[in-house]
Amino acid sequence: MARLENAVGATLLEQARTGYVLTETGRQLLEQAEGMERCASAVVTDQVGSAQALTGYVRISASEAFGTWILARRLHEFSSLQPSLTIDLVASGGFLSPSRREADIAIMLARPARGPLVARRLTDYTLGFYAAASYLSRVGVPQTIDHLSEHNLVGFIPDLVQVPQQRLYEEVSANLTPSIRSTSINAQAALVSAGSGIGILPRFVGERLPDVVAVLEREVRLTRTFWLVVHKDVRRLARVDAFVNWLVDVFREEAPLLKGD
Repeated sequence: MARLENAVGATLLEQARTGYVLTETGRQLLEQAEGMERCASAVVTDQVGSAQALTGYVRISASEAFGTWILARRLHEFSSLQPSLTIDLVASGGFLSPSRREADIAIMLARPARGPLVARRLTDYTLGFYAAASYLSRVGVPQTIDHLSEHNLVGFIPDLVQVPQQRLYEEVSANLTPSIRSTSINAQAALVSAGSGIGILPRFVGERLPDVVAVLEREVRLTRTFWLVVHKDVRRLARVDAFVNWLVDVFREEAPLLKGD
């Protein structure tokens, strides 16, 4: 990077609170390089077809649950199609920003309000209460939402939630407060699976946990939405376009589990 900055005679990266970010000159140079890549990809596609192997990398930012329980289980399929492409999967409670070029693709829980982005609604998914069979046999099965206050509840730490969509208990009842809390949905799933209490989990997580069952299915059915977000300058890059097309197919195939149909 130092050699490149010396060559162009300008600073391309600067240090910020969250790490290094591109300067305005750096962003302009990146846009020019990506334009060159788009042109080169178009030439290759025209001459040798769309099956041409892609190189470089794609960085995907996804929620911890979706990244772990859906994407991580299926990324080998895309990797086998594009073995020369490096894939970065960032699965966490927060999201990298396509606007700031921290990720090429983000699967988010809300449509961004602004920014040079292309966003599309992918699918809704459902959440509900789950508990280990061992916990229910020990403590009993709640018959109503009000009975949940008599149980150990597992959930997010309120003052550390990353996005408003994680405030799940507030949507069910103002009288419910988790007593075992974590910033990680995977940790919450482990707590539920271990018999620590009853927790709200995405259906695509809860239904895959052994010896865990749904509770109050008819009374509680929460819905959230996955959005596909890409910076408009990288949307037509061949490697990004290939991953987006594959990802849309994955969502279509996983829809019954995601939606609870």
